[in-house]
Amino acid sequence: MGRATRLALPRVDRASLDRLEAHFVSPEIYRRDDLSARQVKLARLISENVIPQLLRIHSEVLPDAPPAEALVEALAPSNADIASLADIILGNDLEAAVAYVMVLRERGLSTETLFISVLEPTARLLGEMWDADRCDFVDVTIGVSRLQKLLAIFNNSHTVPALDVRRHVLMAMTPGDQHYFGVTMVERFLLAAGWKVQAELSGTADDLAEVARCNWFAVAGFTMGSEQMIDSLKATIDLVRQESRNPTIGIMVGGPLFTANPALALEVGADATAPNAPGAVLVAQKLFDLAVPGFAQA
Repeated sequence: MGRATRLALPRVDRASLDRLEAHFVSPEIYRRDDLSARQVKLARLISENVIPQLLRIHSEVLPDAPPAEALVEALAPSNADIASLADIILGNDLEAAVAYVMVLRERGLSTETLFISVLEPTARLLGEMWDADRCDFVDVTIGVSRLQKLLAIFNNSHTVPALDVRRHVLMAMTPGDQHYFGVTMVERFLLAAGWKVQAELSGTADDLAEVARCNWFAVAGFTMGSEQMIDSLKATIDLVRQESRNPTIGIMVGGPLFTANPALALEVGADATAPNAPGAVLVAQKLFDLAVPGFAQA
């Protein structure tokens, strides 16, 4: 696929972007000697594997948009936008990627449309390539870290004071559940993407609410392994929201049941769900961005 014609890009302060690395990727990843080579490899993988699927998703979804969503469709990224952004989003030129996202924002593109049309599918497809051994953990981390950084810059949440302290996640299993693998996997990706994570692999709903009361978290994530845990998860989410030191805490959930039925996330009282661990990193950033206006009271 050839490169699409790009819009004239605004100038971006490179020094400011470089300072953000400490927040959006772990030092172990950022300081790797092979980082540049991996970015080139990742850009190639994106070009060969992700862009065609993004274009397919885009062509399948938007033509079926109901008339009431005409304005949303008009402001959605075009196929050329998706091809251009995905082509540079994971390459060496962070400045160009950020500038392009800013152009989309200036055109009136909403956060939700950017997330649904480009960023979330890219994170999900990276996770699927990792599952298929087509790239490794470091490759996926580099890609997801870039995606969350672009989302933060798009929403201007990267300027929040004490950003390193605010990027704190509580990860836990639903009380009574025994499937801790999902928690540890999401924790691994969040840590690599620059988040601070407190993982709780046991405890009651009251215990988890106490943790949220005594510590400030931007996001709480819960995994659930079976239908029998639905009531337990709903009660836990309600209690954590009530007791949370951060009144605007975002709640994300994950597990096979949510992958099969994403609407279940809202039914249990969560704000969002993610299809896999890389996607959870981006969902956490989205929830962080949405909560920023309320941080002053937190």
